[in-house]
Amino acid sequence: MVGLKNSITTARLILRQWRQSDLEPFAALNADPRVREYFFPGVLGQHESDQEVVELSHHIDKYGWGFWAVSLSQTDEFIGCIGLDEIYFKRPFSPAIDIGWRLAYNHWGKGYATEGAMAALRFGCDVLDLQEIVAYTAVQNMRSRHVMEKIGMRHDPHGDFDHPDFPNDHKHKRHVLYRIGAGGANTEEGKI
Repeated sequence: MVGLKNSITTARLILRQWRQSDLEPFAALNADPRVREYFFPGVLGQHESDQEVVELSHHIDKYGWGFWAVSLSQTDEFIGCIGLDEIYFKRPFSPAIDIGWRLAYNHWGKGYATEGAMAALRFGCDVLDLQEIVAYTAVQNMRSRHVMEKIGMRHDPHGDFDHPDFPNDHKHKRHVLYRIGAGGANTEEGKI
């Protein structure tokens, strides 16, 4: 992994600042109900998707890290986003930095989420000197849970919670919490 000012390269991916050309494919990704199955609200329109890009790009400009746009290194094709962010809601495990990913459906099952997430974890450990990174998703989202486990995160059932953005009767309100110690921290949940 090579870290640049606002980008990270891996064997197959570039995690980088957002570009104008990412708006259309990101909106298509956000309009796909398969990609947005475990998000609330579900699919997004062009305006909401574009606004999210503005916010993600601003965070990277301000802090030098965040949820980066992801391109394939050989073709420069945009495939989604992977990165780190601050938890914006109050729970016993916050304040905390979480890791996440959202890839276009036709790029699922190729190991890109795992590869990019490992790079983001290393960035959090080596550059940000974080002592812990968390991840969360709906209980039913076994694909993301599998990626969390592949990158060494451990489920903390005591940290599971009802996500505040979801209505009380929503089938995906209950979320699982995963953790990993960073910077060599020796925790029960795991370490990088």
